[in-house]
Order: sequence, then C-alpha cells, then structure tokens
Amino acid sequence: MTIVNDNFVNTVNSIHGDPIAPVILGVTSVLLFAIIGRFVARRLGQPTVVGELLMGILLGNVAWYMGVDLIVVLREGPRVFEIVSQTLAGGVPIDQVANSLFGEMTGAEITRIITGPHGGQVLQVAQTVDVFSRYGVIFLLFMVGLETNLDELRRVGADSIRVATLGVLVPFGLGFAAVAVLLPDLPLKSDMFIAATLGATSIGITANVLRETNYSKTIEGHIILGAAVCDDILGLIILAVVSGIVVSGSVDIMEALFVVLMSVVFLVGAAKLGPIIVGFAANLMGRLDIIEAKMFTSYLFVMILAWIANLVGLATIIGAFAAGIVLSDSYFEKHETSKREFVGIRELIMPLEVILLPIFFILMGIQVKIESFLSWQVLVVAAGLLVAAVIGKLVSGLGARSAANRLVIGIGMLPRGEVGLVFAAIGRTLGVIDDAIFSAIVLMVVVTTLIAPPLLKSAIGKNEKRHARAR
Repeated sequence: MTIVNDNFVNTVNSIHGDPIAPVILGVTSVLLFAIIGRFVARRLGQPTVVGELLMGILLGNVAWYMGVDLIVVLREGPRVFEIVSQTLAGGVPIDQVANSLFGEMTGAEITRIITGPHGGQVLQVAQTVDVFSRYGVIFLLFMVGLETNLDELRRVGADSIRVATLGVLVPFGLGFAAVAVLLPDLPLKSDMFIAATLGATSIGITANVLRETNYSKTIEGHIILGAAVCDDILGLIILAVVSGIVVSGSVDIMEALFVVLMSVVFLVGAAKLGPIIVGFAANLMGRLDIIEAKMFTSYLFVMILAWIANLVGLATIIGAFAAGIVLSDSYFEKHETSKREFVGIRELIMPLEVILLPIFFILMGIQVKIESFLSWQVLVVAAGLLVAAVIGKLVSGLGARSAANRLVIGIGMLPRGEVGLVFAAIGRTLGVIDDAIFSAIVLMVVVTTLIAPPLLKSAIGKNEKRHARAR
C-alpha cells in the first residue's frame, strides 16, 4: 500500500503544485466520512455523535488494515508528534523514540512513514486534523456556555458539586475493587492509577447530545454541565496525587492544593473579570462593522480563556465553556443599528463548530483499535472496568437533590471519551499500565462513549413524556 500512497500523493502534487494541497485533501476526506456518519445517524434517529464515532472506528480499522499511512499515524494520537520534538531536542534517533513510545512493531511502522519520501506531508495532514478537532470541541463548549444561564448554574451549584464528587469517588472505589479482584498480582500503584481513569467524564460528548435534544437549558442539563466542570478539577487532583505516588512513592499535598487553588482562581477570575474585559473589547471593536466586532471579540476571548485554562492546569474546554457563559449579545447592543438584520454570536460561531466538531468525533473513532480487543484477558478486565464505570456514574446522579431526573444526570456523566484516554495514556507513559490493561481501559472508554448518547436521548425522551402527562 506504500506504492499506492506515494502515487496518490505524487498525483495530487503534480496536479496542484501546492504543498498545502495534500492537507486540504486529507482534512476534507476526514470531514466527508464524518458527514456520512452524521447522515446515517440522523436517518436512524440516533445522536449524530454516535454516527461520527462509528464511522471513525470503521474508517480507522479498515484503512489501517489496507495500510493507509495517514490513518496509521492518526490512530496513534498526539503522541506521534512527540517523536519529532524528542528527536530534535535530544538528538535520539527517530526509530528509538518511536519504539519507546509505541513498541517495536508499531514503532517500526511509524518510523517507516515519517522517514519516507512523503513523511513530512503525512505529519502535516495528521497535525492539521488534530488541531482542527481540538478547535471543534473548543467551539462546542463555547456554544454550550452561550446557551447556559449563569444564574441557573449557580442555583444548581451544590447539586453539581455533589454529583461530581460521587462521580469521581464511587467509580474510583469500584474500579480499585474490580482491578484487585481481576488482577491480584498488580502493584498497588497500578491499581490506583487504573481506578483513577474511571473517574473522568467527557463533557464534549454529553454536551453535544444535550444541545441536539434542546436539553442543555434544563435543570438536568445545568447540573450535568456544572458537574462536568467540577469533575475535571477533581479528576486532576486525583491524577496529581496518584501520579505523585507512582513517581516519588509519596503524596505531594502541595501539588494537589495548587491544582485546587489555580482552578478556583481561574473560575472566579473568569466570572468577575470576564465581563469587564468583554465590555472593554466590545467598545473598542464597536468602531468596526458589528459582525466583525462580535466575531473578533468572541474568537479572541474564547481562545484566550482556553489558553489560560491550560496554563493553570485545566482542560482548554473548561476555558471555552467559561467564555461562553460570560459572553452575550448584550455587550454589543449600543452598537447595533436598525438598518442591519440582527445576527447573534451563536449564529456567527456555529459555522465554525459545524465544520470542525465532526472531525473531533471521527478522530476519536479512528483511534479505537479493534485488534487490541482480541484477548480474553483484555475482554474480562474491560468488562469489570465497564461495570464499575457505569455503576459509578449512575450512582453520581443521586447527588442531585433538586427536582431533577437523577437517571438522566447519571447517564449524562457516563462517557469517558478523550479524557479517559488521556488519563490512560499518562499511566502507560509512567509505566504502571501495560498494553493489555491499556486496551481494556480503551474498550471501557469506547463502550461508555458509544452507549451514553442513545441512552441519554432515550432517558430524556421518557422524562419529557412523564412531564407532559403530569401537565
């Protein structure tokens, strides 16, 4: 298949003569498959994220089997890009770095691609797809923030904290017990790290379903979103503690407290200083066309907050969500003119999200390796982790004491998505998780990610029918 790949790239270059042409073709091809997955999901009455994830899984595994270089690289995730940086920084040969990151078999394949005649172009396309996917989920959380009522979020804040606390501690405890029973020979630090991966929640998956079902403005929607933000902070604390135990053999209390402090400072600062900054920027940009003013202000604000969130140790999507809560069209009211039809920030940002978000979900699907699930040990461990993961998050719904549907909340907290994969990847890097356990965790992440959207949609539908009969 290398010959096919090389001929394909040569054909593209001979036609276009532009080095960016392969990037355009590669990204557009990925988006095209995402659109097909979305179309099929809509036809079957399922959330679009399910179609995009399944199409990603199909594309990733079929194209990998056919030896398509781009898919081989995309399947390994962002770690591929570490090869070049480590090689340049340390002067270590590419093959040694690749083997240390991916093992000998996969490492040799990645080395062949990178050092091949079109390795640079493959990496260009892969990195562009990765960056676009990250932009997509940032815009998703920004849009969710725009549609979230801050007063309502404050009102359910206590519920969100309780849900998040249960949603981290219960899966951790159940996961620890499951690993201790299924893998009794593992050291304690490995048990703890595996258990820590079960506490994660992917806000991106749930937020997309809540928006599609117009449920993000309900009590349940606000509790889930608030809990997901708290979950991110609690997850980082546990990750910091467990990583400290793995690396140094002791708990670094100061590091855990630092994570808490920086998280609180960021969220309070975004809520208090955000409106002042946006108001100033709106007045400054008001001299431009109103569409330009809204677009520039919104884009700059969301990206700055996403960057600051990452700087303090939080996920970039938490910064995007905070930016969406702060921003509103009211800051630009005095610059609106009656001659122009009103266009809101939501309508301006939506085209970016519509194009970029499907790339994120299909990329997550591409990174699911079906061949790693062909071991009975992996399947048994994955089943145990899956049971612990599902029960743990369903129990978290009991933390909501308001007049909310606890089942909807529990299901909304189910998907682990990219967050669970990141935790597992860190564990493998630290050497406490081997390939078999990593595959089991990936299977747990994939199943919770795939079952959550249809279950959530079904639970929301039943809840709405119940309310309709009550009225």
